[in-house]
Amino acid sequence: MTDSAPTPPPAAPLHFVLTGHVDHGKSSLIGRLLHDAGALQEGKFAAMQEMCRRRGVEFQWAFLMDALQAERDQGVTIDSSWIRFRHSEREFILIDAPGHELFIRNMITGADMADAALLVVDAQEGLREQSFRHGFLLHLMGVRQLGVVVNKMDLVGYKQEVFAALEAQIREYLARLGVEPLAVVPISARNGDMIVAPGENMPWYEGASVLETLHGFRAREAAADLPLRLPVQDVYRHGQERILVGRIESGQARVGDRLLFSPSNQTATLAAFKKWPEGGAAGEEVASAGECVGFTLGEKIFIERGELASHEERAPMETDVLRARIFWLSQEPLRPGESYEMRLLGARVLAEVESLEWRVDTATLARSPAKELGANEVGEAILRPRRMLALDDFEDNPPTGRFVLARGKRICGGGTASLQGYADRRGGPIRHSSHITRTPHPVEVAERSRRNGHAPGVLWFTGLSGAGKSTLAFALERRLYDRGFQVFVLDGDNLRHRLNADLRFSPEDRVENIRRAYEVAGLFSRAGMLVITAFISPYASDRERAREAIGSGFREIYIHADLETCAARDPKNLYKKAKAGEIVEFTGVSAPYEAPKRPDLRIDTAEREIEECIAALLAYVEAEFGLREERAS
Repeated sequence: MTDSAPTPPPAAPLHFVLTGHVDHGKSSLIGRLLHDAGALQEGKFAAMQEMCRRRGVEFQWAFLMDALQAERDQGVTIDSSWIRFRHSEREFILIDAPGHELFIRNMITGADMADAALLVVDAQEGLREQSFRHGFLLHLMGVRQLGVVVNKMDLVGYKQEVFAALEAQIREYLARLGVEPLAVVPISARNGDMIVAPGENMPWYEGASVLETLHGFRAREAAADLPLRLPVQDVYRHGQERILVGRIESGQARVGDRLLFSPSNQTATLAAFKKWPEGGAAGEEVASAGECVGFTLGEKIFIERGELASHEERAPMETDVLRARIFWLSQEPLRPGESYEMRLLGARVLAEVESLEWRVDTATLARSPAKELGANEVGEAILRPRRMLALDDFEDNPPTGRFVLARGKRICGGGTASLQGYADRRGGPIRHSSHITRTPHPVEVAERSRRNGHAPGVLWFTGLSGAGKSTLAFALERRLYDRGFQVFVLDGDNLRHRLNADLRFSPEDRVENIRRAYEVAGLFSRAGMLVITAFISPYASDRERAREAIGSGFREIYIHADLETCAARDPKNLYKKAKAGEIVEFTGVSAPYEAPKRPDLRIDTAEREIEECIAALLAYVEAEFGLREERAS
């Protein structure tokens, strides 16, 4: 007796979303596709024909899809509908997304679940605003497998030149998004051309049909090889057990794994899975991406909804600032300074729109400065959550890089996170050993101030490279010293020669560079000196930590010059090297700079001469740090 070959596991069903401008024929395409692929319930087609005969209306293929009476009355698809069908042993799940701009959020919901997409374009009307918008949104939502269907070829006489011109326009637009369509298919949903079979009207087209294009798509690859991401979406009590519940978004979890919960940074051992229905899968040792699980921990730690479980070695990033690409839905514009509830997996946190960087034209992909985003507009913004969030860059792990912005129960917009250039804030303040005790100084700071004739403090110069921080810092040091100040400059480049020589320019190393700088500045200040620092210090949170560490003597001085002015000065040729790709993570070019919103003093070096700037700084120091008149001579 020979062993039979093992039966391969069934292929995962392909989820594909069908979208496009209203009235471009999506519902007709669906009806015809289901009929020609043999996927309709027996008798459905005949029953629909009979209904049309009784009502005295002409049969339309869209009637097979538009089952909701409200849709028939309004003539538009108002919700995302799911249709499951099979062809040649493969299972498909069709997500019909609305084309009307009033229901764009339903289209986004459909795209969120899709492995691939078919974008429908009318051969007569061509690409319309919603066509561009839907193509952009599919890309924004991470749908990379795309086919385009040029419908209603019968209305343009099946002319090859009409299709060729439209195909060229479609491919050119998608290429600018970085997308190459699997196929651009000319069809007539009404007559059935190129839905399943070629038909007789377009002998000049030798490409794939719609159904063949669908078979060419791949189901979304299992995310089991990605880092573990298990958001805690609820917590239940069952007897004495505390059961955490969530859906594994990526990776695998195994009983006995050591889990890290972010952003609280607590750790515990995964003790057991509690899957439902009870007894159905309980007792299994491993759970993978896509599974909804309950699980218990081996240690008694307090974990709440909104935490994100991972393994310690491939943890998500923690941050309180991020760059986001946002699609706005609300009739009330998005404006800088406004705050919204940011919903990311199970987490809910208030986030402020710190700045609006650009508005993106979805048709041309051009970016332009903007003061607000209106309904159905796309833009790039800097968001600052009120507390730490655990997430991934959308390009690295889409499920943990997508979010929604809301007010109350109303969804205002959605977006994707970009963390490039931002540091991982995991760990927070350094934890000191419990065996170390601070030793008090016998000389009080007030005594030093009286002897020096001025109060101690730290003038924290921040600004882009080339703005003039070091130039002004050393010039100010000379003038203040000549007036009797105990003053010293801590310059960024100088510190990197010795104290910070082990640090490079990654976001995390930048954070550590600034931490060491403000700790040293604080020591100088407590010694009674006035310290001038000259660091780019691009992150607002780092400067805020410096303020907290140093105390009341801290002053944030924004040495401002626009990027063009700084690049034109380029005293070290850094901008040229950064633009040439020789320097990565360069602030203002490939890494962010968060300008102070309310600095203690702003000095504009692009608009004022050096002597004017120094005079303004001197006047500020004398007013703030109390130089005695008799020592000013």
